[in-house]
Amino acid sequence: MQTETSAFGDKKSKPQTQPQTSNHRPQTVLMLTTTRKRWAIKPPGTIEIVRTLSKELNISLVLANLLVQRRVSSFDEAKKFFRPSLDDLHDPYLMKGMDKAIERLERALGDGEKILVYGDYDVDGTTAVALVYSFLKTLDANVDYYLPDRYKEGYGISMQGIDYAAENNFSLIIALDCGIKSVDKIAYANEKKIDFIICDHHRPGETIPQAVAVLDPKRSDCEYPFKELSGCGIGFKLVQAFAMKHDIPFEDLLPYLDLVAVSTAADIVPITGENRVLTFFGLNWLNANPRPGIQAILELTNVKKRLTVSDIVFIIGPRINAAGRMQDARQAVELLITANKEDALSEGKKTNETNLERRSVDSTITEHAFRMIEDDELHHARKTTVLFYPEWHKGVIGIVASRLTEKYYRPTIVLTESNGMATGSARSVKDFDIYNAIESCSDLLEQFGGHMYAAGLTMKLENVKLFQEKFEDVVSSTIEEHMLVQQVEIDSDLKLNEITPSFFNVLQQFAPFGPGNMHPVFRSTEVWDTGYAKIVGSNHLKFTATQAGNSKIYFNAIGFNLGEYLPLISRKLPFSICYTIEENEFNGKVSLQLNVKDIMVL
Repeated sequence: MQTETSAFGDKKSKPQTQPQTSNHRPQTVLMLTTTRKRWAIKPPGTIEIVRTLSKELNISLVLANLLVQRRVSSFDEAKKFFRPSLDDLHDPYLMKGMDKAIERLERALGDGEKILVYGDYDVDGTTAVALVYSFLKTLDANVDYYLPDRYKEGYGISMQGIDYAAENNFSLIIALDCGIKSVDKIAYANEKKIDFIICDHHRPGETIPQAVAVLDPKRSDCEYPFKELSGCGIGFKLVQAFAMKHDIPFEDLLPYLDLVAVSTAADIVPITGENRVLTFFGLNWLNANPRPGIQAILELTNVKKRLTVSDIVFIIGPRINAAGRMQDARQAVELLITANKEDALSEGKKTNETNLERRSVDSTITEHAFRMIEDDELHHARKTTVLFYPEWHKGVIGIVASRLTEKYYRPTIVLTESNGMATGSARSVKDFDIYNAIESCSDLLEQFGGHMYAAGLTMKLENVKLFQEKFEDVVSSTIEEHMLVQQVEIDSDLKLNEITPSFFNVLQQFAPFGPGNMHPVFRSTEVWDTGYAKIVGSNHLKFTATQAGNSKIYFNAIGFNLGEYLPLISRKLPFSICYTIEENEFNGKVSLQLNVKDIMVL
């Protein structure tokens, strides 16, 4: 078996048997159906490229194949993948409108104009506001920030926000993570002699707002090489462009990369290309020099390990988000910009309490939504879920939509009443563009925006039932049946005896993981339980896996919410598992563990 120590290993390789996934190149993806999910086995990379990469990097064929599946097919590309470099960041002036944005910002700074940093109330928006506001403060700018009230103003740029700017003599607004579709709002601001620089990453509408500058790589006329930056990422590019023009060392910008990493992870944008570089260095900074607000969250949640993208998604992100969901998003910005540890701990406690309140409300509404669905016989025949209840808390309906999508696995929209309108959040299933489906119903909407997998929308109350029917018709006519069954994408077959500490060491270097570069999922066949399987927690399956022909090799395995499989795997018959590999620490001892995603009983 081959030895690996790093992606550019320094140990001599030994002959290795070629893995199953690299023996041939199938023309189609193999689908294996279980009662729970579809298993989709990714086609392996071209064997000649896999073999060459394996030899050049001194890594196993399995690991080389994982790279090729991620479009890494040469030594130089592998070096960029395993060793991200800040030199690989794109020139911010390649983004359309950047030169105009910097010119207007320079004029505002030179003339002492009042600048208002305006952002959305979610994690992406609040981190973007914290980043740009903090940077401008280092320039002694006359600057303040503004976040709209989710309940009084709704998403994005609001008339109230513009009125606030006018009443307080702000002449330049920098909008972050919003604004790309605010054509009427920008026109209103222009009437009041207030200029806008828009930094957004959402899909534009047919008309681009008449702002001084509109920075959005998704503009059809923007040739910026990378299209998937977060809203905070766009804000960082603005800061980077200013720094380049004014000879501010890039090293001075490093402390802001933690905010970019938090936004990138929490906003579920692809962690590929430029996002991979920004997240890699942002995580490094986050772990080495956490800002007081982040440190407060970690202390309050008793997190002492090295942070990963998952930790941002499940620990940091929800607490930052909670402020805008339940109360005032300014609370989140204050937490992120404070330099005082005592103030940070105080703000962190508030944020933690707000998050506990959010979880309680979220749980109550989710259970209510489940009951609504189970009591509706027609729902079971539908390919969509569209629920409306006027008293649901607006701040958590996006989370509820995600939970419903996870359970019933169909395009989902959850609506509540706000300011006399029905407003809500949409979530989609793999490969289905819910934004396009919503756009097809735009005649019934007052406002909408978002991405392929998540969107927001607002409509008149009397249009809710009409929208439910039209959305169902649109989705039914465009979605493919297999999309309505949850899929587990399997990267490669793997034998349990191939899982070694050195193999895992290289695997860890595939991080940071996220959309576009998910944790590799492996399949092992002819697996047996050693006889001690049990249910732990609410419904989690814990067992020890061994494999036919390798009975001396075994691994602890945990399958969250897979308790129903206990009787089946206890029959002393072989089964297949798909899983990720992770480290587990128990009583001070660290070992490798299989995180099982699904089981197929033969």
